Amino acid sequence: MFTYEYDSRIGKITMASDGVSLTGLWFDGQKYFAGATEPHNEAKSPPVFENVRTWLDCYFSGEKPDFTPPISMNGSPFRMSVWKILREIPYGEMITYGDIAKEIAAQNGKEKMSARAVGGAVGHNPISIIVPCHRVIGKNGNLTGYGGGIDMKIQLLSLEGVDMTRLHAPKSAVSGSRA
Repeated sequence: MFTYEYDSRIGKITMASDGVSLTGLWFDGQKYFAGATEPHNEAKSPPVFENVRTWLDCYFSGEKPDFTPPISMNGSPFRMSVWKILREIPYGEMITYGDIAKEIAAQNGKEKMSARAVGGAVGHNPISIIVPCHRVIGKNGNLTGYGGGIDMKIQLLSLEGVDMTRLHAPKSAVSGSRA
């Protein structure tokens, strides 16, 4: 396992790699930070980190990256299905936890799926930004449930040009608390 620290314009980000693919991307202090890394990780720079740096440089300059670095995600079949949907959310657009729950239910031939269960899977996404969990919002435009904190979610959505006037942040976001 390899790690690398990237200084973004909105905070330090830690990357993890198995040497071939990106396996983790977290803001420092993020909930479930580095949960997928093993304790014996090393700070080195396999080629995938150059791809990720290029992607992040493009993203943080306000442009939509036109490629995705190689990623590898491990999780339960349910989490993997949720993360697959996250990867399909277009840049600058949003989807609700309930929308994802409906899609998962339909894929599995079920009438319903718990939006709360989807929230748990979204919250354990190990590759922030590139697998855009920040684009998932609560019903009625509520900004909720981002492991990097609601303030970080607001910054990422604003960077993508999202109209923030129709979204509702909890009062705790103003104080900078982490979700």
